[in-house]
Amino acid sequence: MKYNFDEPIERRGTDCFKWDALPAMYGRDDLTPMWVADMDFRTPDFVMEALRRRCDHEVLGYTMPSAHYWQAVTAWLQHHYAIQATKDELHFIPGIVAGISFALLCLTQPGDRVLVTVPVYPPFLNLPRASGRELICSPLKTENGRFEIDFDDFERKAEGCQVFIMSNPHNPAGTVWGREVLEKVAEICERKGIIVISDEIHADLTLPGQKHVSYSTVSKAAARHSITFVAPSKTFNIAGLGSSVSYIADAALRHRFFGWLESLGLAGGNIFAFTAAEAAFAHGAEWLDQMLQYLHGNVQTLDSFLQERMPRVKAVLPEASYLAWLDFGAYGLAHKELAGRLVAEARVALNDGPTFGGDAYQCCFRLNLGCPRAMLLDSLERISQVVGQ
Repeated sequence: MKYNFDEPIERRGTDCFKWDALPAMYGRDDLTPMWVADMDFRTPDFVMEALRRRCDHEVLGYTMPSAHYWQAVTAWLQHHYAIQATKDELHFIPGIVAGISFALLCLTQPGDRVLVTVPVYPPFLNLPRASGRELICSPLKTENGRFEIDFDDFERKAEGCQVFIMSNPHNPAGTVWGREVLEKVAEICERKGIIVISDEIHADLTLPGQKHVSYSTVSKAAARHSITFVAPSKTFNIAGLGSSVSYIADAALRHRFFGWLESLGLAGGNIFAFTAAEAAFAHGAEWLDQMLQYLHGNVQTLDSFLQERMPRVKAVLPEASYLAWLDFGAYGLAHKELAGRLVAEARVALNDGPTFGGDAYQCCFRLNLGCPRAMLLDSLERISQVVGQ
């Protein structure tokens, strides 16, 4: 079956955060939203059909994950992550941000040090601070148009930390961390007694020509000291259902975290999260392959447009995901002026760079290209008219 990713989908008026929150977040509703990390593609038909069948039963009582659900999850992990997981090594989580928060509360105490590499997904910064932990930031380097870990700084900052929250692939720019990088992270964290929380929500969106390496698979040490979070939400555009899974290979760490979840009554999930995830993992391979080819075309379109029309933008283009990191610093505009003009004149809503790690990223913005190509090109055209003036 050939899927149509050029089809425009009207999402206004559906309580869609990406579109309907524009007045609250940007002060006007006539913007093209290229910010929130979900896609403006139709949720796959096999997922929607599974949800309709479940609704047709007309009883939505207490539920539990079925054997078919766990079979679909474990098969997907084995094929896409090289994770040989048993059901006992997995636990349903109502969303990865919640899962990271649960892990911090379970594994650390107020005042403990939590390490992140910046720029990074804002909840990685906000969750430790909100729970009274000390946030330690190690800035990434930009080399040859991609992010790299500065291991001299990383190892120095890791001293005394209890947890490292890692984005793998990295958000905000979809950088794919190679095996050698992850092995070095694992060696440092094992030596310093650090537990690694690996958020791998964008792993299924690894683009053609790239290969995702799941953190827990790189060494026995990595498996021993890590919690891995995966989800179908970004992959199949079902983020509103709050469906994710945690994987822990080490029995002691698993008993500690899963037992903590059970003690808070977090053992269950919801009917639609289980139904949608099972359908996605069981039937999603062909749809995903076509969608990744389309996303790859969007990345190439962005790259060509920047080179031809905005050559002074320094971009970190995604190797996974649909998120690009754009640095407008060469245009010499102050952050407030640039951000204001992108909204007022270009009428495009982007994610503000400083929210990913502070004032060092004042000239940067995250752009979501998980949308029909015409929508991407229209937004880029309007942005180019603003920065070119």
